[in-house]
Amino acid sequence: MDTRARIAWNLRHHRSRLGVTQENLAVDADVDRTVISDIERGKHNASVDLLDRIAGALDIDVALLLAEPDPGDARPKPLKPGRKAVKR
Repeated sequence: MDTRARIAWNLRHHRSRLGVTQENLAVDADVDRTVISDIERGKHNASVDLLDRIAGALDIDVALLLAEPDPGDARPKPLKPGRKAVKR
C-alpha cells in the first residue's frame, strides 16, 4: 500500500470510528470538505501542515495517519451522508 493510500485508509478509519463527518472535520481542520473527500479517495497530496491540522481536529497523533493498517482490517464503514440534525 503506498503512502497516499495508507493516509486515505487511516483518515477514513479514524474519522468513522469517531463518528465525525467530512464536513465537521473540514470545519475543525480549517479546510474545504472536498479536500477531506479527496484525501480519503487518494486524490489529494496533503501537506504535512494539513495532516497535522487534521490529526489535531481528530485528537489523534499524526503518526496514526501514516501507520500501516493491519492486513486483516476491514474497510472502514461509511457514515450516513449529510449534516447532523440540530437537537432542540
